This record gives sequence, C-alpha cells and structure tokens, in this order.
Amino acid sequence: MNKIELKEFLEAKVEEYNHPRFIETDPIQIPHQFSKKEDIEIAGFLTATISWGNRKSIITNANKMMTLLNQSPFDYVMNHEASDLEKLRPFVHRTFNEDDLIQFIKSLNHIYKNHGGLEAVFYKYSEEFSTQNAIHQFKKHFFEIEHLTRTQKHVSDPSKNSAAKRINMFLRWMVRDDNNGVDFGIWKSLTPAQLSCPLDVHSGNVARALGLLKRKQNDAKALKELDLALRKLDINDPVKYDFALFGLGVFEGF
Repeated sequence: MNKIELKEFLEAKVEEYNHPRFIETDPIQIPHQFSKKEDIEIAGFLTATISWGNRKSIITNANKMMTLLNQSPFDYVMNHEASDLEKLRPFVHRTFNEDDLIQFIKSLNHIYKNHGGLEAVFYKYSEEFSTQNAIHQFKKHFFEIEHLTRTQKHVSDPSKNSAAKRINMFLRWMVRDDNNGVDFGIWKSLTPAQLSCPLDVHSGNVARALGLLKRKQNDAKALKELDLALRKLDINDPVKYDFALFGLGVFEGF
C-alpha cells in the first residue's frame, strides 16, 4: 500500500473500532462506570495500571478494585484512614498485589493534595508533541513520598527505554475526545497531538506488517519511530490509529 491507501485503510479501521461497542470488551469500561472527573481519572489510572494479560481477568480485577474503594475512588483516595487501607489486602492482579494497591492510594493522595491532581502533573511537564517527559516526571512525583521499592516497577518510565504502554493508554482515555463516547476527553489542558500510541505486542506486530515500524523491540525507541509514522498520517490526532492497530491485531489476527 502507498501512503494514501494506508491512510484510507487505517481510517476505515478507526471508524470500525472507535465505536461504543468497543467498550463492552475493553478495560475502558471501568472508568465509564463513573461521571465525576476525578473518579473517572483515578478509576482509569488504576485500571490502566493492571492492564496486562487476559482482558477478562483485567476487567474482573479492576471491578474488584472499585468495589474495595467503595465505588468512590476519589473520595477513598482523599479521605481514607489507615484502617481502610488494611481492607484492600485481599487484592491481587498478577504481580500487582495489595501492598502495591495501598501504595498507589497513598501516592495518588499525595498527587492530589500536593501537585494539583493527575491532569496538572501531566500538563506541567508535557511538550508540544510529546508526553513522554511528563510520564517520567510523574513517576518521580508519584514516588517522592515514602514508598515500597517493589511498587516502582508498576509505573513505567520512558527515560529507562520503556514504551510505557499502560500510561500512554490512560492518557489516550483522558485526553482524546473522539465524539463516539469511547475516549473521555476530560483533560482539556492537553491535546491529542501530544499523545503517543500505546505500543504492545498486538499494535507493534500490526505496525510492522504495515511498514509503520521497523524496530523489533517494543520499547521507547520503537514508540518514537511509530509516533513519527502516525503523525505523518494525522499530526493532530495520531493515537486514533491505536484503535486500528489494536483492532486488527486482537480481533482480526492481522
């Protein structure tokens, strides 16, 4: 396919998959249970954090997490007591356990009380066409309070050559307003032009098959390469193509 044919093909796939029915089988359904901005972003951040492995398991465990947070994640983060945190101890999703969840609640409390919230941190450090430095700076702020060393692995860092798939996915959820009711678009201080595609095994393999990506590893260098390719197709909303790449890989075995 030439560039025009490739763009037309991907645009058609975006239209097919960037649709409300996408929510039914995707972890994004968890933050869609809420209407308050802070509830949406905290539910989204926690859900994105455990979004690796079997999708049904992700959704099941994210729902368990919301139940443990009394279906009011922002209120829980801001007003919990030490005894409340002990009630989180049944939770586990693969290598993310109850100690990690407790640490995340403490760190989120710190972010909202001392840094103005999640959106404020990412806005402060984002660049014109990138949020990768913002992800790096966010991790520093997230763990600047006393914390468990083991929990650091659950927040990726592009400066360590990570593609930071889960945080990039979370940012897509918060920033893109797709007019289809899938991505939320509740963070008005950032624009889709600043976002990066959530790069995983599915989107990476499809991107290589389509000639959008040559690098074999799914790391920060590959993400930069893919970003450049997708921005040539749409500089204002490059991550909309995540729907096409992911859909082709997961649903069509492209």
